[in-house]
Amino acid sequence: MSMQGRVGRAGGAKVKRAMGVQAILEWAFRVEKAQLELPAPKDVSEEGFGFGLEYVLLQRAALGCKVDGGQHKMGSYTHADAEVVAATVASMPDSLGGKRMAISIAELARAGLTPDWMPGVVPRCVPVETRSNQHGERASTIVVGTERALSRGKWRRVEVLACPVTWRPHPEQITFARRCYEDWWLALDWVRDGLMAGGMLREMEVTAVMPKVRPWKH
Repeated sequence: MSMQGRVGRAGGAKVKRAMGVQAILEWAFRVEKAQLELPAPKDVSEEGFGFGLEYVLLQRAALGCKVDGGQHKMGSYTHADAEVVAATVASMPDSLGGKRMAISIAELARAGLTPDWMPGVVPRCVPVETRSNQHGERASTIVVGTERALSRGKWRRVEVLACPVTWRPHPEQITFARRCYEDWWLALDWVRDGLMAGGMLREMEVTAVMPKVRPWKH
């Protein structure tokens, strides 16, 4: 086993494995298969629902040891620190997205993904509709009015045609995608601070490393 993946002792003190918050989330949900146990709604009995961060604190205080999470992996063991990470995510405050954000963070971490902020995408002005024939593809046109024109010595009425256009992707789509990324970043920042301040991780250590706040500006 490599030094990076091993927890050993140096001078009698336990050496923790240090990772940034995104890496530790992926470790917890993707490698350890930790389950996101969301708290029960206020009007529903708590029996049968998962635990939150307070539950982990109480269990560790009472047992004085790691919390066994094996029941979530069909008999196999889930690392206690991964359970703490999952419980922290499940405690996401409503001001940062609550349960919806907690689920999003867990699913992205499980897939090893970062929210799609549409890198390199630039809105393009394109025809609303096109038609293809033997001469190739052409933009569809619509009649927007008529005008009088002198043709072959006679005044005639001719149709005025226009090509409806739109922006693809629409600028609002890009703005929305990047706002979602920023919301995700703020939620990760909250998780990082909670794990660092909580001091409940026994073999892992969360560093201050974070994804870029606005990668589209760099």
